[in-house]
Amino acid sequence: MDLPVDEWKSYVLQKWSLLPKSIQVTISTSETLNDLFLHSSALLQPEDEMFLKRLSGGYVVGKDPDASLLYREKGNKKFQAKDYMGAAVLYSKGVSHSGPNSTDISLCYANRSAALFHLGQYETCLKDIVRAQMHGYPERLQPKLLLRKAECLVTLGRPQEASQTIIDLESSFAAKPTLSASQFQILQRTLCRVKVKVQEKKNLPEIFPEALTKTFEGMDLREENEQIPGASSSVTLHIDPLKGRFLVATKDILPGELLVKEDAFVSVLNPGEVPLRPHSLESKWEIQATSGDLHCHRCLRHTLAPVPCEGCSYAKYCSQECMQQAWDRYHSVECSLGALLLTLGVFCHVALRSTLLARFEDVGKVIKKLCGEMSNQGICLPESKTPAQILKYGQGGEGEKTDKAVETPIPGCDINGKYERNYNAIFHLLPHTENHSPEYKFLCAVSVSALCRQLEAAGLQAFTTDLKPTKLKAAETPVLGAELNVWGVAMLRHMLQLQCNAQAITTIQQTGSKESLIADTRRVRLATALFPVVSLLNHSCSPNTSVSFIGTIATIRASQLIRSGQEILHCYGPHESRMGVAERRQKLRSQYFFDCDCPPCEREKQRPSAGPGREAFRCHRCRALLQGDDVLSCSGPACTESVGRDLLVSRLQDLQQQVGAAQKHLRNGRLELAIQLLLGCQSDAESFLSAEHSVVGEIEDALAQAYAALGDWEKSATHLQKSLQVVEVHHGPSSVEMGHELFKLAQVFFNGCAIPEALNTIQKAEKVLLVHYGPWNDEIRELQKMKSCLLDLLPIPVGPKE
Repeated sequence: MDLPVDEWKSYVLQKWSLLPKSIQVTISTSETLNDLFLHSSALLQPEDEMFLKRLSGGYVVGKDPDASLLYREKGNKKFQAKDYMGAAVLYSKGVSHSGPNSTDISLCYANRSAALFHLGQYETCLKDIVRAQMHGYPERLQPKLLLRKAECLVTLGRPQEASQTIIDLESSFAAKPTLSASQFQILQRTLCRVKVKVQEKKNLPEIFPEALTKTFEGMDLREENEQIPGASSSVTLHIDPLKGRFLVATKDILPGELLVKEDAFVSVLNPGEVPLRPHSLESKWEIQATSGDLHCHRCLRHTLAPVPCEGCSYAKYCSQECMQQAWDRYHSVECSLGALLLTLGVFCHVALRSTLLARFEDVGKVIKKLCGEMSNQGICLPESKTPAQILKYGQGGEGEKTDKAVETPIPGCDINGKYERNYNAIFHLLPHTENHSPEYKFLCAVSVSALCRQLEAAGLQAFTTDLKPTKLKAAETPVLGAELNVWGVAMLRHMLQLQCNAQAITTIQQTGSKESLIADTRRVRLATALFPVVSLLNHSCSPNTSVSFIGTIATIRASQLIRSGQEILHCYGPHESRMGVAERRQKLRSQYFFDCDCPPCEREKQRPSAGPGREAFRCHRCRALLQGDDVLSCSGPACTESVGRDLLVSRLQDLQQQVGAAQKHLRNGRLELAIQLLLGCQSDAESFLSAEHSVVGEIEDALAQAYAALGDWEKSATHLQKSLQVVEVHHGPSSVEMGHELFKLAQVFFNGCAIPEALNTIQKAEKVLLVHYGPWNDEIRELQKMKSCLLDLLPIPVGPKE
């Protein structure tokens, strides 16, 4: 979803192919982004906009009472089946489609509070009860809600508040006896039970729950860099004509040391698989949960109880505060454009949001940098308009009295050489205009032009609003003029920057059965963001750092010893553990426009015939490895066996399909069938794959999960140890992948009460994961709990008798 939907891409690329050659040449040879934008924008016709509007109409982002009712009914069915997690998600979807201060939204909030209560989310349950009451929850149903509130308060150790809630409830019974006799009796019994709990708690000290927020203790930089905010004092900023800007160690850095802790300048949640509106009314509404349903659209925090935007059904937040901040900074503009932004893709959305956030920078700096740079690129500002008039901020930019541009030694730095982690730094990220294909530039320029037209047509205060806190209401209609072109060019620049500079924010997501005692996780992409400091790191196919995320905050730690004077390196995706040098270099060249000459690439180039590698095939007769290109020959000294590569690849694909089918059985709880299929796959793999092949490790890992689900911890550990060997060969003994696999093995030993083995594995897993994540990682804390429990179980040594 980075780029526009396929239908719009195909439409624009066909439009490009039909342009006269002379116009294609004019656009292809545009010397400035301004020329590229203006030429492309002039070609955007009304019929193009109508086609885009029809595409956007396929996304449901508005409020719809019918959807609210449907989601609430489906949520009720999940609730009755005791699937409280599924019910909470569906009630949240109902909340998003309900208008404020309506019976629909109050009922959805109240029902969600019941699901949250059963999930043990008592604080969040209380918030939903308050929300239901604020939005006009029916008075006849209030007793149920107040009882749930009292039970939450008792469970949280707040008996005084619970007592007051009971008093309020009894008063409402006496004032308005609206319940039937049977309902009244049920509520009375529940009330008596709650009263008993309150009495039991009253003599205990009041306990207040800890805030449900991630702690960042232990994650702070020991000493922040004076030159680069958000970076450690252990690094410094350099610039090179060929490499550009990069970071270098100023002293020896130990593995695990925190080098960068940076909040994203801008981030946009990856919408996941947002379905187009189907033609069938029966399947009109999507009931599957996506990232957009479970994470805050501003801070990316995971939440089971999102608060929706009051104007659209798409944007959701972890709190009222996050919702208000998003509205004030960018969502007041984006709200009515949700369907269009989903159609145009995440890159276009990030480009728009970047320019919206630029309004909040120091006015003098932004106007000088933005409009000054634009002028240098040949952009003519509208007559009788000063830069300050073009960007109307409310405060005005009174401090700027000079028109001279200040030259700095490193782009993105201020006059004192300090790297500015702001819009100035974002603006100076290279767009690589000369490297992008003409078709790609045309697609980006036309998409941004269409967005600008919609901003203008909607009459939104996109770029001229005063920066004063606003209430959550529709923006007033301003008069937008030719200055929108300046911002169009800025958005085009950002969209072109993103291919090389966008950072995927990832999170660890649990897969498999919720009932599984062994964690099965995968890394998933959560959002696309721009980080000014993280963007300074150059690529290596074998990096010396590890990047992880908590919400919108990126942390970079040294993954190995970095000597003073060495460059700080990050992996852009192609890693030596995952692909060969030819494939890595091709991927880096096509996306990032450079030929990688990192040490692993140079080593592999110098020994191209080093052997078949880790993903090798082996001879079915003598088990030696096969070598060759189209026809592979056995490397055994006395074997003359040979086989075509196509035949082996076809056999591998069939095996992978079988493994996939077994994993599906495993997820659905059909354990015996899964094991039977996997053992067959294991036998087949042994006959033609090397012992280090990744599919061999995948099979062993799945067998370990299956036996763990059956409670056969010994067999589970045996298979997991084989999987661990494959992971170590592919990723290395200190890799984050190794850490996750060791964590699973520790869980198996722990559940199997193999105390010495568990303690030994816990120690290894902790050592690896601490380097990559620091002490506040969930898996590390789980390992510490297991270790504490096991140490309590160890027998106390008895000294010698005297």
